[in-house]
Amino acid sequence: MISPVARERWIKFSRNLNLQLGLFMLGLLVFAIFVFPVLIAHDPLAVDFDSALIPPGADHWFGTDDLGRDVLARVAAAGLVDLQVVTVCVFVPFVIGSTIGLVSGYIGGVVDTLLMRLVDILWAFPFYVLVISIVGALGPSVGNMYLAFSMVVWISFARIVRGEVLLAKRQEYVQAAQVLGFSHIRIMARHVLPNVITPAIVFMMADVVLTILGVTSLGFLGLGIQPPTPEWGVMIAEGRNFILDGWWVSLFPGLAIVYVGITFTLLGDGLDDFLRPKG
Repeated sequence: MISPVARERWIKFSRNLNLQLGLFMLGLLVFAIFVFPVLIAHDPLAVDFDSALIPPGADHWFGTDDLGRDVLARVAAAGLVDLQVVTVCVFVPFVIGSTIGLVSGYIGGVVDTLLMRLVDILWAFPFYVLVISIVGALGPSVGNMYLAFSMVVWISFARIVRGEVLLAKRQEYVQAAQVLGFSHIRIMARHVLPNVITPAIVFMMADVVLTILGVTSLGFLGLGIQPPTPEWGVMIAEGRNFILDGWWVSLFPGLAIVYVGITFTLLGDGLDDFLRPKG
């Protein structure tokens, strides 16, 4: 027997075209990243100068680059690399920012003032300027890229969660928990957080788009993942010198970035509609 809640959620999902299309596109992306490398008989790192800059065809669907490497194999391999990096660069700041926003909004007082002044200072600087400055100062590496994004991206999550907490802690269920003598940690973790985290989760989907652009931009500038590891930004940069004779070298990784951006934009919009309470 299907419960009324499950039935209501199914109805909302069935009417949510953005979420359905986003999940479908995400499924295709996962298939391309994890299945294509198995089906394609080309090594993304194998160099073959005799096959350099072959246009898209039956043997090489996306053509080859200046070193004879199969572009399709490299785009698929780069997708796995980029999405692994993006997952860390979004999830870690999500946890950090949500925790800071929860503590700041609930405790208030001096703690809230100090944390929000830090947020205001960092918020004053453009996102890409901060990330590029940190990676440029520390040196190009995946670890430094994780550190740079973790130091910058958490700000948005902290602001979102804090605003929701300021509203939630005035609600009767929070005041009742306080009267019953529950600890602050229990109230924040079990009563406040589940009711304020939805906007941050929705924003996280949109933040994936910003982060994938940031990661590939660092790769394009030579500050991110280093060759010969396949990475979309690096592939676009490598194809600049052959844009007339080998347009496909830069085109397909660029289209992959656009595809990921559209996918997570649809997911973000769909989740916003799906998780938004009726009102």
